[in-house]
Amino acid sequence: MKFVIVGLGNPGEEYEHTRHNAGRLAVDAFEKVNEFGGFQVDKKTKSDSSKGSIGKHTATLLLPNTFMNKSGSAVKELVTSIKAAERLVVVYDDIDLPFGKIKLAFGRGSGGHKGVESIIRAVKTKDFIRIRIGVAPTTPSGKIKKPSGEQKVYDYLLGEFKKKEMDELKKIFKTTSEALTSIVIDGRAKATNTFNTK
Repeated sequence: MKFVIVGLGNPGEEYEHTRHNAGRLAVDAFEKVNEFGGFQVDKKTKSDSSKGSIGKHTATLLLPNTFMNKSGSAVKELVTSIKAAERLVVVYDDIDLPFGKIKLAFGRGSGGHKGVESIIRAVKTKDFIRIRIGVAPTTPSGKIKKPSGEQKVYDYLLGEFKKKEMDELKKIFKTTSEALTSIVIDGRAKATNTFNTK
């Protein structure tokens, strides 16, 4: 089976280590772990693209080179049916989850995430797999301390990860890579069960 795995973010060096690029960074890390052979510019999908095998399955990894709210234009070239959308995995940052937590979901709304909204519009269904990477700040007791107001949320998401967070991301991306492998090899239901109870 063919899977399409998309890491959402904004292109360009100035955005590289921002919280809004967590999905893009996670898929980049997954590519390195699986030694697909690096990303190449793909004009057709307006993305950096890499192809390889995971078990008996093939996967195309995409890092869209459009800005976040135009992410769907990369995906619609490869996901052309409702059936194909079921093997689409979108990895992205989520400010409604605490930093360090990941959550798998299927067939839900965008939660206000512009990149996910763009993909739903492009593939004409919300029935695809998501891996949400928590980026929300937390109190010492672990409660979410989300910035209030649209501008503050925007500024926070476009702020860079702190040095301590960057170190922590290595562990988070290891888990994300394991979840992606499980989705492809074990199937969506089993992967969701395993990783949402961790």
